[in-house]
Amino acid sequence: MATGCGPGRPPPPERWGWCCDAAAVHRGGRRQPLTRPIDLAGFEAKFLADPDPWRTHTDRREAVKRSAILHALGHRTWGRVLELGSGNGSNSHALARRALRLDACEGTASGAALTRRALHGTGRARAHRLELPGRFPLSRYDAVVIAELLYYLDERRMRRLARDVARALRPGGRLVLAHHHIRFDDAAQPPPGVHHRFLRASGLRWHRRHHHRTGHWTVEAVGRALPPECGAGPVSRRR
Repeated sequence: MATGCGPGRPPPPERWGWCCDAAAVHRGGRRQPLTRPIDLAGFEAKFLADPDPWRTHTDRREAVKRSAILHALGHRTWGRVLELGSGNGSNSHALARRALRLDACEGTASGAALTRRALHGTGRARAHRLELPGRFPLSRYDAVVIAELLYYLDERRMRRLARDVARALRPGGRLVLAHHHIRFDDAAQPPPGVHHRFLRASGLRWHRRHHHRTGHWTVEAVGRALPPECGAGPVSRRR
């Protein structure tokens, strides 16, 4: 299990795995990760050892990415917002200020406790322990935020999560995705293209609302189309 990478912080260059040289393991012509993907137990151990293992609360680059996520939400206040993979809650407090109700969901017990601590004093936000894919706290949301999560799910679990999000996000709602697009070796699937794969697995067509890309990460927002009776025309996700 890799120790130098994880959500919120790019791995060091020598750990950018999924190598394609002769030393890499190949099965069926597909490149294989060099190490075992990190799982919930691995993240649990990291949060127990250090409540901020990737300095997501304090690092300037993380503050820039957090600002990009908030910008992708737009300047409005949303009704019900779902945050998936909240980690230690470093984004949750800021998201709570943009929602009438925030459900921040995290799969590890220690991460959920840290999220709850980060949300202390925000009466309209709740922290939930939820292993994904799983049943969301509510059946319908106006906005969904997913950051640094999708490439830690295998393809089967990511497809199920995509369908769950598609059912939960109301027509006219907004989905914000924020992930690294560099390769690293404790991911369950390659980071490049993970947004496209997730949106395709949802079975919906999307309006692109916002796109911000740096050398390491991408933040994008897409909108779910309104039903035809609301006057929505054909929709597409422009690349």
